[in-house]
Amino acid sequence: MVAAIAVLALVGRAWPTAVVEPLWPGTPPGAKADQELDRPSITFYSPEPNQTTGTAVVIFPGGGYTHLATDHEGQQVAAWLTKIGVLAAVVRYRHNGNGYKYPVPLWDGQRAIRLVRYKAGSLGVRPDRIGLMGFSAGGHLASTVATHPGQNDLDSTDPIDQVSSRPDFLVLVYPVITLYPPYCHMGSRQNLLGDAPDQRLIELLSNERQVTADTPVTFLVHGDGDKAVPVENSLLFYQALRKAGVRAEIHIFRESRHGFGLGGPGGAVALWPVLCQEWMKALGLLRSEAGQ
Repeated sequence: MVAAIAVLALVGRAWPTAVVEPLWPGTPPGAKADQELDRPSITFYSPEPNQTTGTAVVIFPGGGYTHLATDHEGQQVAAWLTKIGVLAAVVRYRHNGNGYKYPVPLWDGQRAIRLVRYKAGSLGVRPDRIGLMGFSAGGHLASTVATHPGQNDLDSTDPIDQVSSRPDFLVLVYPVITLYPPYCHMGSRQNLLGDAPDQRLIELLSNERQVTADTPVTFLVHGDGDKAVPVENSLLFYQALRKAGVRAEIHIFRESRHGFGLGGPGGAVALWPVLCQEWMKALGLLRSEAGQ
């Protein structure tokens, strides 16, 4: 429990330096206007130079595809990751709160991975150590990017389009996964696809049905008593990963809150960042470049 308390203490410390960049140069694809909310961005938080591991994690905060919980599912998470030597990149993706539905959030998510991989050298990370972490509806977006990585456009004049958008590993925290009842979070589905979505899109974006052997290794966290996004979302994805032969680890806590972020003092769920750190360590993601 001491380790968990140490993780939580990060939120009271000074934040690492943030560098904000647009995801797209000029007008983003699908933009409805030219306001700040029409221009998605990515915020980089770097670890201390003597602590860097060469690993990066791109973070998609949740918010039901209608807003973004960029504090407890973004900035606080970035502070924890930088303390363990991981570069964190929090994405402000477009959503229905500013009038954007599918496929625009997916475009932004794929672009974020491509941008980090393209800039890997200047960011001090390895292009084969770029993971994706998503919370709630951000977990749906993360699992969508992971199971729908998209094609690299080798003919594009934008070199970033030529880079792979497949993450090397995946961390999903109380994620929305399925768009089918009875376990679907209907608010996220409606904000992403509208009130009467095409059945083909429901199938395509129920990501437990899109897992293949090429889906990245995955770490899942959920609360057993989550009444907003039932734990079956994580269970369905985990079972699909097992069936496809993809390595996965899942932790289900006796927790009824949805949106617990890094957890809270006095609860076992606050151990999940420690468990995730150990999982990353076992995968070799936390070894410094100097130690290899």
